Amino acid sequence: MKYIYAILLFPIISIAQNVESTLIGPMDQPNNIHYYLNRVAVELTAQSLDSINNLSDWEDVKALKRRQLVDMLGLSSYPIFEPRIQPHVVRVDTISEENFDIVKLYYESTDDLYVPANLYIPKNLKEAAPAVLYVCGHAHTQKHHYQSHARALADQGFVCLIIETLQRGEVRGEHLGAYENGWFQWYSRGYNPAGVEVWNGMRGIDLLSSLKEVDDSKIGVTGISGGGSQSWYLPAVDDRIMAAVAVAGAGSLEGQICQNTIDDHCDCMMPINTYQWDFSDIGGLIAPRPFVIAQTRHDGYYSIESVRTLYEKVSKIYGFYNAEENISMMEAPGGHSYGENEEMRSPILSFFLRELTGKKVSPEEIGALDISKKWSDRDLAVYVDGQPKNDRTLTIQETFVPKAEKVDWANPDELFKYRDSIKGELIAQTFAAFPPNPCAMEGRKEFSTRNFSKYGREIYSFVPEQGWRLKVDLRRTAYPKEELAPVILVLNSPNQGKWASSHLLVGRNKDANVAYFNARGIGETGWADDQQWHIRRSAAWLGRTIASMRVYDVLRCLDYLRSLKGVDPDEIHIAASGEMAVVAAYAALLDGRVNSLALENLPASQDVKGEPNGRGPALEMLNCLKITDIPEVLTCHFPNKILFIGDPPEAYDGLMKTYEKFGYSDSLIKLEK
Repeated sequence: MKYIYAILLFPIISIAQNVESTLIGPMDQPNNIHYYLNRVAVELTAQSLDSINNLSDWEDVKALKRRQLVDMLGLSSYPIFEPRIQPHVVRVDTISEENFDIVKLYYESTDDLYVPANLYIPKNLKEAAPAVLYVCGHAHTQKHHYQSHARALADQGFVCLIIETLQRGEVRGEHLGAYENGWFQWYSRGYNPAGVEVWNGMRGIDLLSSLKEVDDSKIGVTGISGGGSQSWYLPAVDDRIMAAVAVAGAGSLEGQICQNTIDDHCDCMMPINTYQWDFSDIGGLIAPRPFVIAQTRHDGYYSIESVRTLYEKVSKIYGFYNAEENISMMEAPGGHSYGENEEMRSPILSFFLRELTGKKVSPEEIGALDISKKWSDRDLAVYVDGQPKNDRTLTIQETFVPKAEKVDWANPDELFKYRDSIKGELIAQTFAAFPPNPCAMEGRKEFSTRNFSKYGREIYSFVPEQGWRLKVDLRRTAYPKEELAPVILVLNSPNQGKWASSHLLVGRNKDANVAYFNARGIGETGWADDQQWHIRRSAAWLGRTIASMRVYDVLRCLDYLRSLKGVDPDEIHIAASGEMAVVAAYAALLDGRVNSLALENLPASQDVKGEPNGRGPALEMLNCLKITDIPEVLTCHFPNKILFIGDPPEAYDGLMKTYEKFGYSDSLIKLEK
């Protein structure tokens, strides 16, 4: 048996001599996207308002934070902080009740965007009355479904304007872009339907302020669900609102992501989170005005704990104003509602009476409110003869947030100025979630062999960001380790076969060494296709996207490669296909030292619809289309070489013309697939 053992062992020793001795490192990072997103959510919730220690700290940042919220709502091009003319109003008809009239009307919030509404005006007013804007939630009939709230307010002497949303009013527009339709390009556009609703709400307040029946110093806002989130946004942006009640409209990011309640939420329930806020940042902007956060304890959309977290954090800001009495949290049993027995309705009405009229009327004195739907949806309809001509409700998502204009540069200096400008804007608005202080890479060699490449192969790993340890496979195909050599960094694509990226080298591995890299979500750190929808939405709510995270991974990989022996730091080239070609172009722009790009299957734009189930290429990057688009990003690689593997789309004709106009047409090479 000893003799047989020796014979069997010999060939094993011979093979082993081909491999450099290396320790197998522990897997010290989870490499799990759900762990990562949960950790980020916990951090963002913990950090929200955490650096604010006194009123001076808050006043120093308050104006900036309000502008940031306006930006995240897609409202930067609208006159939010400037005088506005009153909206054009068309009164259609009036329903007369015993105590009030219901005026059926619509108003134009911006060019050809119309908002159907019912205006409840108490009869026999002796002076201008306080007013409440009621913002609808996601009920399938809106003015109809929520009419009892407006009736109760009008019975107590309030003027009430109840306005419909884009989605489920008389004209059925879109709220569920990424949620239902696969329109993840909304993130790239910096568009969120919440922004349109905020603008429509502000214009509703403009309308109320213009009425002789309304005391414009006493205006409140309230709503539930989608209307509840609007009841956070609107007073945060518009300080004409003197009191607000938000019912079931927000929970902490920690709760939303860790408890997966995000999966049941409309896109309007979180702005484009450019600056990585939590809802408590929004609530801070309401202080010190009276604000009630109302929430049931068994809501399937928000855990009560996640709402209490927001209340506690926002209360800190109220404390700096010595106005702790102006913020309260109202709780009741029940699911997503005003309580099992509508028990929050009377306290909310009592709150508005106290804060907007000075009357102290207890909920018990108000008693149970009539929650019947006296008037039918048809009775309350405004568009009895059809919607206004040219109404943009169905297509407002296409134009509400302006896209970056196409650019034609007269000379290279203009192009270079453009490049520097968009780099700054992208860092601020698209890649703001990049860690401000990069972690130590903790690089190590995982494996080494003399097989598979002329001068050997090493697999290294490094930590681009806490939570991930990624691998780069360096194959010395043209130069030994002892010589400083150019390297082609090949970016592997999601869900591809083992050697599927090899053709991107197009024979160049004879002149350069090759490194294959799997960014997060690719190869052994990949995730199941059926998780892609959740991941794309969760990442965006946390201020990042799959593509932007991969751009960061590639940037860190470039830095790590430049630290390795035998790698010429000034001779690194990138090859990529499809969605990773987009990542390559942005990484090259931000890095500024990549020599050439070899790209295949380039998309014509990042403004493309995806699949409703979230599968397929994840091209979106927050706000990027407000700044630029992929053809312009790639043009910024000028005057360096670009190899197109296969014919690029017509969208790249401008790039071709720019290279030709500036005398660098030889730097563009088209290769057959």
